[in-house]
Amino acid sequence: MAAAQGLSVFPITPSSSATNQSCRKPFELVLSFNPSTSFMGTKLSVQPLSFNQIASKRRSSAVATISFSLPTTNKEGVAPDKMPKWSARSIKSFAMGELEARKLKYPSTGTEALLMGVLVEGTSFAAKFLRENGITLFKVRDEIVSLLGKSDMYFFSPEHPPLTEPAQRALDWAVEEKLKSGDSGEITSAHLVLGIWSQKKSAGHKIMASFGFDDEKAEELAKNMDKDVIFSFR
Repeated sequence: MAAAQGLSVFPITPSSSATNQSCRKPFELVLSFNPSTSFMGTKLSVQPLSFNQIASKRRSSAVATISFSLPTTNKEGVAPDKMPKWSARSIKSFAMGELEARKLKYPSTGTEALLMGVLVEGTSFAAKFLRENGITLFKVRDEIVSLLGKSDMYFFSPEHPPLTEPAQRALDWAVEEKLKSGDSGEITSAHLVLGIWSQKKSAGHKIMASFGFDDEKAEELAKNMDKDVIFSFR
């Protein structure tokens, strides 16, 4: 007999009387096809999952998300425990950048994708600063396609498109600047944006420049590099 093939997991709250329903807790079921010799040819079996199994899956997912960091070059003379940490928003911006590169079916994650990632994340001081200066996600995406072109429709990007050399140097620049400052705290999305701007020949720099971003604006952003969030009710 062939092994059962799992389909999906979803919460089901068993129906019961009004007096008992408040005391019941939802449980999860796994539906699976078991190709046995039933009248209809295929038999549907139901397997309940315990709360411990469900909680274990959710905890492992959370740990995987929290432990994620950015790929940067090891710095000589700096102990790993002394390396500055990336902020949660900068990590999310990087992840969104990878996703945008995949959406455009590009084989790698470049400075232009990192720039889009900051704008997709959207809640950091750097993202708001870019928007206030006319650099929006839709404008950047259109400019990327105009500058780099479209990928082949049959090409599929890897799950984690590797960084281009300029993108890797942008990340390393952000780490170096944080180390030079001697300040405590995290590496923010502003460090990431300025790292992109530091790569003069990169696509990300060219796109920012095409929308009027210049060294003067870079200096203004640098004054607020340690800010990674703006609370606004507008």
